[in-house]
Amino acid sequence: MRTTRLPGLLTLWVVLGVIVACGVAGPPIAPENVGVTPIIEMQKKQHAKQAAQERRVIESTQGEVPELVEPRGQDEELPPLRPVGTR
Repeated sequence: MRTTRLPGLLTLWVVLGVIVACGVAGPPIAPENVGVTPIIEMQKKQHAKQAAQERRVIESTQGEVPELVEPRGQDEELPPLRPVGTR
């Protein structure tokens, strides 16, 4: 009776091993679509669309669009927190 189960168990172990070894089934994902950069680009496009819609609404109601003032970015050189060389 043990010899009749052996081929079935062996087949089951092989099938389970192949399933586990395959990993995630599906097409590969391009490296351009993985990470933070694509998400940031998508958010920038959404913000640009929203800004354009807001400008259209403001233009239709007021006629003029106020100039937007951009906040200072991290690229600007800021003054030091403490003076250098003094005690």
